[in-house]
Amino acid sequence: MKTFEMLESNVRSYCRSFPVTFDKAKGELMYTETGETYIDFFAGAGALNYGHNNEFMKSKIMEYVASDRIMHGLDLYTTAKEEFIVSFSEHILEPQSLNYKLQFCGPTGTNAVEAALKLARKVKNRTGIFAFMGGFHGMSLGSMSVTSNKSIRESAGIPLNNVTFIPYGESFEGLDTIRYMEQILCDTHSGIEKPAAIILETVQAEGGVIVANIDWLQKLRNLCDEYDILLIVDDIQVGCGRTGPFFSFERAGIVPDIVILSKSISGYGLPMSLLLMKPELDTWSPGEHNGTFRGNQLAFVAAKAALELRMTDRLENQVLEKEDFLKHYLKNDIQSIDHNIQIRGIGLIWGIDVSHLGEAVARDITSICFKNGLIIERAGRNDTVIKIMPPLTISMDNLMKGCDIIKDSLSKVCDSLSAQVR
Repeated sequence: MKTFEMLESNVRSYCRSFPVTFDKAKGELMYTETGETYIDFFAGAGALNYGHNNEFMKSKIMEYVASDRIMHGLDLYTTAKEEFIVSFSEHILEPQSLNYKLQFCGPTGTNAVEAALKLARKVKNRTGIFAFMGGFHGMSLGSMSVTSNKSIRESAGIPLNNVTFIPYGESFEGLDTIRYMEQILCDTHSGIEKPAAIILETVQAEGGVIVANIDWLQKLRNLCDEYDILLIVDDIQVGCGRTGPFFSFERAGIVPDIVILSKSISGYGLPMSLLLMKPELDTWSPGEHNGTFRGNQLAFVAAKAALELRMTDRLENQVLEKEDFLKHYLKNDIQSIDHNIQIRGIGLIWGIDVSHLGEAVARDITSICFKNGLIIERAGRNDTVIKIMPPLTISMDNLMKGCDIIKDSLSKVCDSLSAQVR
C-alpha cells in the first residue's frame, strides 16, 4: 500500500475504509493479494448488480475481443451498439410500453446528469431546476448543483446557482411537499421561477436509503404535468433491477420524461451511461452534447448480455425473494438490538440507521464488519446509515453470512456503548 500512499492523490476514498490490496473477485466474493476473502455488500457502489466476473457476460466480452471487432467507436454506427439498442428496446422498453429515444453520453453517470439538465433547460427555455434535500447526482459542476450535500457543494469552489431544494417525500413531518411546490409555482411573490425540470432519485441511496412513497411519486408526476415541468428520474444507482423491476419508478406506475442510467447498465462494471428521453424532447443539434468515450463497445456487449441474463435467470424474482429475507432479518434480528435503530429499504438496497446512537457508531460497525470479512459502506447525513447493497445475484448463503456479520458487529458496538453508560 506504500505505492498508493506515496504516489496516488489524497482524493482516494473507499480504499481508506478497506485498506487492503484486492486482486481477484468472483460473484459476491473479493480476494486480496494475500488470499483473504470478503463478502461484497457494496457491489462497486451499485455498478456490479450482476456480481464480479459473471461467466456469461465474460464469455461474450472475450468472444468480442478475440474477433477483432470495433473497440472504440465514438458515436459511429456499430454492430455492438445496434444489438444493444434492439435488445434494450425488446426486453425493457416494449414490455412496459415505454417510448424513449436513447442517448449515449460520456461513460460516467454524472455526464448523463449534465446532459439531462442541459436538455431540460434547452427544451423548456428556463434556467431553474427543482431538486431534493438528501439527493446525490454526481461530482461535476452541474450534477453538484442538484446535489444537496454541503461538503460536496463547497468543493465546487464557485456558487452553484439556479437550483431550488425541496424537502424530499414525506421526510419533513407534517409538511406536504407537493402542496409546498404548488404554492411556490402559484404564488407571484414566492421569488422562485418555474423550473425547467424536477430531478430526483425514487430511492435516495447516498442520502441514507430513503424510499419515496408511491402516492407521493404519483402526485409529483401529476404536478409536473399540470405545470409543464419535465420529470427527470436519476436511476443511476437504484435502477437496473436494484429495487426488483428494471426501473425503480415502475412500482409507482409513472413515466418520467427523462431517465438517467449508468453504473450497472453495462452489467460488468464497464464505463457506460445512458439517457432516455421522450421522442419529442430530442431537440439536440448534432454534437451538442458529446464525448470521446460515449461509444464504449465492450460495455454495449456486456449490457446486452446482462439483459439476457436478467431474463434467463429470472433476476427480478430473485431480488424479491432476497428482499423478503432482508426485510424480516433486519426487522427481527437487527432492529431488536436497540429500539433507536431504524430500518429502511426496498429490493436489495437497505439502510440501518444508527444516527440516534451517535455519529461514530456506523463507522465503528462497518470497521468491525470489514475485519470480519464483509465489505459494506455508510451513507446518509454524517454517514450514520449502514448501506446494504450486495450484487443481485448473491447466494442466499452469503447473504445470510453477511447479515450475521453485521448483527455481531452491531451487537459488539451496542454492548460497548451500554458498558460506557454503566
